[in-house]
Amino acid sequence: MSAPLLLTPGEPAGIGPDLLIKLAQTPAIVGDIVVIADPDMLQARARLLGLPLRLLAADGVPAGAGDLRLRPLAQAVPAQPGQLDTRNAAHVLEALRLGVTECLAGRAAALVTGPVQKSVIADAGHPFSGQTEFIAGVCAAHSGAPAEPVMMLLADRLRVALATTHLALRDVPDAITAARLTTVLRVLDRDLRQRFGIAAPRILVCGLNPHAGERGHLGREEIGIISPTLDLLRAEGLHLTGPLPADTLFTPALLQHADAVLAMYHDQGLPVLKYAGFGHAVNLTLGLPVIRSSVDHGTALDLAGSGRADDGSLRAAIDLARQLAARQRAA
Repeated sequence: MSAPLLLTPGEPAGIGPDLLIKLAQTPAIVGDIVVIADPDMLQARARLLGLPLRLLAADGVPAGAGDLRLRPLAQAVPAQPGQLDTRNAAHVLEALRLGVTECLAGRAAALVTGPVQKSVIADAGHPFSGQTEFIAGVCAAHSGAPAEPVMMLLADRLRVALATTHLALRDVPDAITAARLTTVLRVLDRDLRQRFGIAAPRILVCGLNPHAGERGHLGREEIGIISPTLDLLRAEGLHLTGPLPADTLFTPALLQHADAVLAMYHDQGLPVLKYAGFGHAVNLTLGLPVIRSSVDHGTALDLAGSGRADDGSLRAAIDLARQLAARQRAA
């Protein structure tokens, strides 16, 4: 049997478990997936949703509606849909750590992650800015070398990567450095070539300021940092256009000639992408030795246990992880 995809449901009080149980009703979708989760939590959620669920050993073969392969990992306390509990924060992180470790060891082909609640993990006393950064830290601890994670979201042909991720807006300008942009753009170019098979990726780069700085009248980061960095990377062979005003970059005339966009900060690029593809967009972490994809949405605590959660983004994240794992095996 080939290495499975591993899936973590994320925050147990959120919709992650609902989505898993919903997907498990179609064995063909989950046949190569092993879930890292608390079995009692999954069974309780399945009863609440009124859906069948039969948990199999990790090497089992799903054959009917509700069959799900499981690697059990106990929670500290039972999860109540919609009610966060800091006592389960360590469980959420341990599931991620285990999933990454299995991928690094070659015992899993990829990791697909459900949504987590950053606030409850931080409230529990764990330094945590996001799954992307946490997974990178686990990879770095195992390799002994710093990881270079780059967050990219995809919706159909639109791919948007971020120069900075989960930062307060007032901290973003200080984080836009030549070193950071060089690292992110090299990773983005390399992974578009290696993981997506794009021979010469064409990347559009946003400016930081309105109108890309208006020739220095609205900010000088474009003149002093972004443009000189792009020039140096073009000399290395990267195909970069920019810095461009973000309000005009995201137009069909420009996007039709691009393979990816680099936005300078979270809310510069992701609102456009989520408007274009919410419900089937995927979060992919580049720059790591493992394949990791995730949903494009949060925990939706108000929907947990209701049966109304849409599983489209999780399906898309699984499909992308399979495609990338197959390409990696073929290479």
